[in-house]
Amino acid sequence: MSVLEELNGRSGNACELCGATSELNVYEVPPVSTGGIDGSILACATCIGQVENPETTDANHWRCLNDSMWSEYDAVKVVAWRMLSRLKSEGWPKDLLDMMYLEDDALQWAKATGEGLSEDEKIIHRDVNGVILQNGDSVVLVKDLKIKGSSQVAKQGTAVRRISLDRENAEYIEGKVGPTLTVIITKYVKKI
Repeated sequence: MSVLEELNGRSGNACELCGATSELNVYEVPPVSTGGIDGSILACATCIGQVENPETTDANHWRCLNDSMWSEYDAVKVVAWRMLSRLKSEGWPKDLLDMMYLEDDALQWAKATGEGLSEDEKIIHRDVNGVILQNGDSVVLVKDLKIKGSSQVAKQGTAVRRISLDRENAEYIEGKVGPTLTVIITKYVKKI
């Protein structure tokens, strides 16, 4: 059974955030480590578009979180927490956030993207050219790098896809070079 089929069954063929029944897609909740049904939700194009692009966020659309924040599935609660955190300046989302409870591991997952932090609290990762990096971006190495703990050398020009950011240090990202997950220093990568 595919992830889409499992999510359709779990959600009753409706967006797990707003309840819409058209234009439904699998959304892997970043930063994705396992994906699959536990790391994904079924969401409509409107919700996915607004989650991925904060400039298009329509606060009134997200009043649906009043119901979906109580989901039994962590992936749904994580997205609800992130959107409520993004919108907390509106007033009503702050009240919902105060009522919401997440287990420690789910709260850590929710905070992994920096949603809910003010701009001066966020750690900003930048590549060699000063371009801001985000979870899930693809980068290319700008110099040969020895892979720590192995005899392998990642050559200049090697693409690293779907990076994840270190939440505590702006100079570190993680990504797979071949089969090996490794930490890479941001000054040695360029965003693709």
